[in-house]
Amino acid sequence: MSRILYFFQNPLQLLYVLPAILIGLTVHEWAHAYAAYRLGDSTARNLGRMTLNPIAHIDPIGFLMLLLIGFGWARPVPVNPRNFKNYRRDDILVSLAGIGMNFVTAFLFSFIYVAGVLKWGLATNEAFMNIFGSIITINLALAIFNLIPIYPLDGSHVLESLLVRKIPRFFMFLRQYGQWILLGLLLLGVVSTVLGYLISGISSGFFSVAAWFVNLF
Repeated sequence: MSRILYFFQNPLQLLYVLPAILIGLTVHEWAHAYAAYRLGDSTARNLGRMTLNPIAHIDPIGFLMLLLIGFGWARPVPVNPRNFKNYRRDDILVSLAGIGMNFVTAFLFSFIYVAGVLKWGLATNEAFMNIFGSIITINLALAIFNLIPIYPLDGSHVLESLLVRKIPRFFMFLRQYGQWILLGLLLLGVVSTVLGYLISGISSGFFSVAAWFVNLF
């Protein structure tokens, strides 16, 4: 509710965050589709999901939820693991592809952000600072959030592929109750607290690398 009230009082902030959400969700889902295709499964490609067109990936309700309350989702990329040559390895790679792309996107945009501040005199430009800052923050948030090993997040697929044969009942439990556990952690503020800490640390590291590189020129 406080996020909705904030956007109501600061409508420009809504426009600033829109590009970040579109970019973050799109590159995440595209990476899943591309990785699956390269590993032998063309299901997502055949359904038009191996594209950087946001319309192909956006779930209207999930998009509005992410925009207004900070938690949402895109349309899941369909994957048929039976087409993989190495099921466990390839399932892990596809699951990590979206996360990795969000980290890469945040890292690359850090260079633009730092160059704008240090070289282009845009430190006082509200639109630039908010748009590019949001792109970095939201991509890091999506990457870190999806690493959580709770169903239905990508991290759960990685953990399940590694350990399901050893503790199958645990993963049956996670598949049945994981979304409720995740919702509870979100409502208690545990996720936002941890995300805020990690995003701050990782973005600081990205900015340091970007500043070192930008200052070379």
